[in-house]
Amino acid sequence: MSKIALVVGASGITGSNLAEKLIADGWTTFGLARNPNIEIDGLQPVQADLRNAESLEKALAEVSPTHVFITTWMRNETEAENIRVNSLMVRNLLSALSPKQSVKHVALVTGLKHYLGPFDAYAKAGTLPETPVREEHPRLEIENFYYAQEDEVYAAAARDGFSWSIHRPHSVIGKAVGNAMNMGTTLAVYASICKETGRPFRWPGSEAQWNGLSDVTDARILAEQLIWAATTPEAANQAFNITNGDVFRWSWLWKQLAAWFDVEAIGYDGEIHPLEAEMARDGVTWQEMAQKYGLKEDELERLASAWHTDLDLGRPIEVMTDMSKSRKLGFTAYKSTRDSFYELFETLRQEQLIP
Repeated sequence: MSKIALVVGASGITGSNLAEKLIADGWTTFGLARNPNIEIDGLQPVQADLRNAESLEKALAEVSPTHVFITTWMRNETEAENIRVNSLMVRNLLSALSPKQSVKHVALVTGLKHYLGPFDAYAKAGTLPETPVREEHPRLEIENFYYAQEDEVYAAAARDGFSWSIHRPHSVIGKAVGNAMNMGTTLAVYASICKETGRPFRWPGSEAQWNGLSDVTDARILAEQLIWAATTPEAANQAFNITNGDVFRWSWLWKQLAAWFDVEAIGYDGEIHPLEAEMARDGVTWQEMAQKYGLKEDELERLASAWHTDLDLGRPIEVMTDMSKSRKLGFTAYKSTRDSFYELFETLRQEQLIP
């Protein structure tokens, strides 16, 4: 069977790790983005803006994928605009590919906002699910751009006859620059600044997150599930949660992360201390550190997404996911969460993104 992948959002945290895995597994792999990643050996870049149907059709004129992996989205000021723009992007993409009739499977990456609500109503009273969250949990009675993206995939699948899968990771841990949701690198940058300035590595989030059970998703584990679902008939036309497979408490992991950077760990002290405020004046400090240590990226906002880390760590409930569904179907990949963070930190240091 020919295996031709189109990774949409190949410059992002999920898409770049997926592209590397596909290429390693022998897939012909195209990477679509507004600014394609050209650092991945073997990736064939496709430059296009998903909001522009005409330019998208031109960019994909010579590309006939068998499998499409949608790993991108665009943040807007309101949820109504999130819905309009992100559904348009999926619709334009699948419409451009429709005449080719080459697509056998489409995988869409969303996340736990499926259960917790969108940005402007995230983890608020009245929308909090019972945890661990399970795939059969009904959609919330609230507008959510994830639902709009799913509906576009369902409609195109009914029209063109391909199978689909939906993937819902928790916080994705992996290397990416310029990514809007990047907890692992955000914490690495914050810890590096703490080390440089002598500040303590202070927990920024809620008591519930500090003391409760949690899990996260290594970008490489997500890549494995995406490929598994795209090539396993029993997994077709289903939604799957995806995490590393272990659980932890931040009260334990926070001290582990601090130890890696040799900084003082300060836990929950009765108040939330948002990272966005904590790091608001660190832009100049990071520029100075970049010059001092020869770092490749001197723009703090290109590495750290404090606002999104605050969103996750400030939640008023513990959040973890149930993995039974894919486990029963044979997906058994596992990753130690501490190793996810430590391996990311090593990579960031090797690539001169942190000192």
